[in-house]
Amino acid sequence: MFDLVVKGGTVVDPGQGPHALRDVAIAQGRIVRVAPAIEAEPTTEVLEASGHLVTPGLIDIHVHVYPGVSHYGVDPDSTCLNRGVTTVCDAGSAGADTFEGLRRYVISVSETRVLAYLNISSIGMVSPLNNELEDLRNANPERAIAVCERNRDVIQGVKVRLARAMVGQNGIQPLKLARRAAEATGLPIMVHVGDTPGPLGEILAELRPRDVVTHCFHGRPHGVLDTHGEVLPEVREAVARGIVFDVGHGVGSFSFDVARKALRGGLVPGTISSDLHHYNVNGPVFDLATTMSKFLHLGLSLDEVLARTTRTPADLLGLSTHLGAVREGMLADLAVFRLVSGDFEFEDSMGEQVHGRARLEPVAVVKGGRIYRSQLRLRRRAG
Repeated sequence: MFDLVVKGGTVVDPGQGPHALRDVAIAQGRIVRVAPAIEAEPTTEVLEASGHLVTPGLIDIHVHVYPGVSHYGVDPDSTCLNRGVTTVCDAGSAGADTFEGLRRYVISVSETRVLAYLNISSIGMVSPLNNELEDLRNANPERAIAVCERNRDVIQGVKVRLARAMVGQNGIQPLKLARRAAEATGLPIMVHVGDTPGPLGEILAELRPRDVVTHCFHGRPHGVLDTHGEVLPEVREAVARGIVFDVGHGVGSFSFDVARKALRGGLVPGTISSDLHHYNVNGPVFDLATTMSKFLHLGLSLDEVLARTTRTPADLLGLSTHLGAVREGMLADLAVFRLVSGDFEFEDSMGEQVHGRARLEPVAVVKGGRIYRSQLRLRRRAG
């Protein structure tokens, strides 16, 4: 009857109420039963999760997984899926001229579920020697529209990196070009902020509900705080009208100091993402679980952190009917974590180090009912 039963874990699902000891039964790639005790047949695989947390598979809306083409690229299966993240969005590694390669050589062959935001620059993020939006000939909305329309099943929106280092003397014109492509396709924009060519309020005025501001807690000029460390009124207004503020930790885009002040001022990120790539996979990011642990240190509850890495990104990406929850009928994407107490050193992108008392450690991951990694005891099927 069942292909796999995950037994004895504490199911933590922000959309389903309190934490509770539950078994999770899986058949044909979907969750078919969640109950206090499920009897497994002799031929059923059993993953023993006692003493661990069982959560929906994590969703990371900002990674870079185009190795061999983008200088940022890392392999999604070893860096994401093996660490509890079953679904990722590549955030602009590919543009109109390079997306076919991302689809053919990454999306189509990875065990990780890979979606994408298409860079408004047709070349994408290829080389550290070439900032993709210094020359606006690279930013062709019509080419982007055509690629989005051909790849509706995986492209989630349009990405624009709006830092001075990327746009040169072009100001926010790349954002306006991205808006043209987004409006033509009905897709949202993800905008990279931090040391932007103008105030954040000018950028927010161009955004619409479901658009994403990533790197929201960066420590560079033109951030979410005013000169007194208070959350800008324009930021509060943007949240109220449905703009999503995303963490996008990265190698240079997350400041504990900014995050503390923003959280104290009531600005809680809508989504928590890692911006995992070649330059931070060995620190300070490591993986999404480490970024989540940093927000536990900052005072968010486990449910609040999990909501921003499961249910909320599933809603944002239009996947909530089959991902982001441990519920009967959903795709069987699960992560199993050990919540460890101790003294753990965490570092932001600015060099500040803090000591946290809790850390999430991924110990097993199930995607579509298949176990991809496990440190737990597994009872294999008879025969």
